[in-house]
Amino acid sequence: MPLPAPFGERAGLPDGILVIDKPRGPTSHQVTAWAGELLHADVGHSGTLDPQVSGVLLVMKGKAVRLAPLLLRHEKEYVCLMRLHGAVPATRIKEVADEFTGKIYQRPPRRSAVARNLRIRTIQEIGILDIRDRFVLFRVRCDAGTYIRSLCHHMGLIMGPGAHMQELRRTKSGMFDEKMAHTLQELADAMVLYETGDDRLIRELIRPVTEATRDQPSVIVRDTAVDAVCRGAGLAGVGILKNDRFSIHEMVAIKTAGGELIGVGEALQNSTAFKPGDHGLIIAPRTVFMKPGTYSRGWKTHPR
Repeated sequence: MPLPAPFGERAGLPDGILVIDKPRGPTSHQVTAWAGELLHADVGHSGTLDPQVSGVLLVMKGKAVRLAPLLLRHEKEYVCLMRLHGAVPATRIKEVADEFTGKIYQRPPRRSAVARNLRIRTIQEIGILDIRDRFVLFRVRCDAGTYIRSLCHHMGLIMGPGAHMQELRRTKSGMFDEKMAHTLQELADAMVLYETGDDRLIRELIRPVTEATRDQPSVIVRDTAVDAVCRGAGLAGVGILKNDRFSIHEMVAIKTAGGELIGVGEALQNSTAFKPGDHGLIIAPRTVFMKPGTYSRGWKTHPR
């Protein structure tokens, strides 16, 4: 059972995720730094956007920074304006878009900050939104780490005359989309209200860490096992009430029976290989958010 306040509470603003609508011009690092200055808090970001790219940038406050490895793997969605270097029939443009749906090979551009090793990425969907003269507007859903600039270049080569990326906007990262996004000015306004004693708006802007794991499989933990997990102990089958399907090495959300997020862990075996109540370790915690002592200790230490 949860212990009474103040053990389960934090003073001040909660840790969480802000969905920032990054403008064109500044770097992702600059936008994140400005958000941190406004919040007077330690922050980090997930999924770097080039200076001339706008859209969804996830800024993590406090302990939510620990979610970065998970957020970086989230599927992304972009709206891109591609400029063709010559005339191409609309039917051919759509044919090539279909040809690039699925697994593709990419090498990071020369200007990239990562090693230029050949990689495989999956394009879930390319939807043509509009074609006007040599400009093609399309929406693309893809794996994290897909380079849209390279995608435009390669599509242009297949079509014949060549092409390049004219403009790009990220519209979604995982379950966070541009409808949830707020500008830095909105964040500044919310903090002005906060300084006057009104924290309603800023608390709406800071989304709980549980939202980041909404698309992840989860395990529900017995109350008696919660504190042990909070202290870094591996989660055994005897501590699990129920679970979703997951594969070995997949990241799994660890939650209480009340739906509170304890942390995120790596599956040590497939969910089909055990059932709740079995002995043996199932999940190795990788990131813990809940403070030890939030729930009563249900485990005992034996004298030596």
